[in-house]
Amino acid sequence: MNERTLSIVKPDAVKKNAIGDILRRFESAGLKIVAAKMIFLSKAEAQGFYAVHKERPFFDSLTTFMSSGPILVSVLEGEDAIQTNRRILGATDPVKADAGTIRRDWGTDVEKNAVHGSDGPDTARWEIAYFFSELEIQTR
Repeated sequence: MNERTLSIVKPDAVKKNAIGDILRRFESAGLKIVAAKMIFLSKAEAQGFYAVHKERPFFDSLTTFMSSGPILVSVLEGEDAIQTNRRILGATDPVKADAGTIRRDWGTDVEKNAVHGSDGPDTARWEIAYFFSELEIQTR
């Protein structure tokens, strides 16, 4: 099934100049980048994006980290884009991620794990809409 998913290259991976490698991996797996932009989240914007985790003990450190530097947000499109993206990303904990995955290669720990990807269709729709209007997404 052709679908869309949100991807974020987090501040740690941006700082390591990993954007090109990460985008190449998406494209090599058959995912098309249909929207992308570099942004700098405020703490409030990071809190809004991660509101689902507001009761979790890591919420403050996560939102502080996500607002600590620029990020690259993108919309990926393709056959089973959500699962394809998550396979490329690897496990949340880079130590547990398979060799050759983005998180294994570029992540440091569970929080500074280089990338974010939507975990399902409903989440993907909400996350894409958080960062992009329909006018910003290539449809042809």
